Amino acid sequence: MTSRHLVLQTDFGLCDGAVSAMYGVALSVDPNLKIFDLTHEIPQYNIWEGSYRLYQTISYWPKETVFVSVVDPGVGTERLSVVAKTVDNQYIITPNNGTLTHVLQNIGIIELREIDETINRLPNSGESYTFHGRDIYAYTGARLAANVISFEEVGRKLNVKEIVELANPEPTVENGLVSGNIDILDVRFGNLWTNISRDLFIQSNVEYGDLLEVTIENNERQVYKNAMTYGRSFADSRLGEPLIYVNSVDKLGVAINQGSFAKAYHIGTGMNWKITIRKAINTAYNDVND
Repeated sequence: MTSRHLVLQTDFGLCDGAVSAMYGVALSVDPNLKIFDLTHEIPQYNIWEGSYRLYQTISYWPKETVFVSVVDPGVGTERLSVVAKTVDNQYIITPNNGTLTHVLQNIGIIELREIDETINRLPNSGESYTFHGRDIYAYTGARLAANVISFEEVGRKLNVKEIVELANPEPTVENGLVSGNIDILDVRFGNLWTNISRDLFIQSNVEYGDLLEVTIENNERQVYKNAMTYGRSFADSRLGEPLIYVNSVDKLGVAINQGSFAKAYHIGTGMNWKITIRKAINTAYNDVND
């Protein structure tokens, strides 16, 4: 049987040997495994971003791909180590700490198993409690990807309802006002990615080329308010001008043409960062950046 792809994600960075050790463990299981990196630049301990990056990526990989995601501030505690099977027959190996939130809510998970650490653990690593990414997740992921074990041999079956979910409020549209959160950044370019889907947005009767009023708040404190165009691409705004667009996961993004919106206005991400959008009544707007 042909081995599956193995894709790794961590918050370890590449400045030391942690990721390399995970590669080494996986290749010691099967030297012919094909191993790829999703990212190792998740901000330290940021489970939310780890969850989002999985959702951003997983659908574009072949069926049966095995993902290992290690953003694990609770390593060594009673949190469970699990393998989730998605509706598209992908596998995610991760701590059950919220990392599965976006995949569960946007794609779907049909089965969950707890990793039996008495069997699926790197030999002679039993006294180490701080590097489960190497000793349990990379090892189990490699064994699953290489068909050394089946999904059923990972461990006991859990109820999908036992998946830990991070708080993730739904976006809304009411009387032409669309409200949501800033979920994540398009990091390199500083664009804001919201949780507002294109389908929800068009319920407010907007069309490409419309001028929209955009307000951003952090903990109910307004940090930005201005008008911008709803465009198909960055070419629909002038250099340095802001715009609303649909990003690669079919959600609304906010950008500055060839600039970083996040840096320009000191915008962050998460539940406390709210965004509202409506058709602009007039064009007399000023940025608020206290």
